[in-house]
Amino acid sequence: MDPATIADSIHRLATEILNGSTCKEDQPLVLVGIHKRGVPLAERLARSLESQSGAPVPVGTLDITQYRDDLGSLRDLPTLIGSDIPFDIDGARVVLCDEVIFTGRSIRAALAELLDFGRPACVQLAVLVDRGGREFPIQPDFTAHTIHIAENERITVQFTEVDPVDGVFIESSASH
Repeated sequence: MDPATIADSIHRLATEILNGSTCKEDQPLVLVGIHKRGVPLAERLARSLESQSGAPVPVGTLDITQYRDDLGSLRDLPTLIGSDIPFDIDGARVVLCDEVIFTGRSIRAALAELLDFGRPACVQLAVLVDRGGREFPIQPDFTAHTIHIAENERITVQFTEVDPVDGVFIESSASH
């Protein structure tokens, strides 16, 4: 995907979030991005939601490092960035944002951490790319693209907020 396709996809996701909720309408909407690239997705979605609805949409961040189930198997431990949710999520409609969903493990970790911040009325999931291959019964509520790839391939999403370019790339990895 090129930058224009990403921008169109984010606008479409924002429209779906505004119009396609199964949550009650009176709940305040907040977005929470999962570090690292779920954060720029959440920020871009918030801008699109604000331009479409005219209402501000708060954005928080989650660092799921301490909630990962694979820390013992990693050679290099990830850097702890910290979470920042500077608003009350009790009773809110929380939309978790991540760039790619694969096994569902990152989302499981994000849900565990999110509940440390309060008790939302409703939690939904928005992703830019769903590549399938779940290990947990977790499905996104809002998906811009579903891409089926081989097991030895991976999807890399880049946002200019943290990368040199905007793009979605399919990369081959070493065989297992």
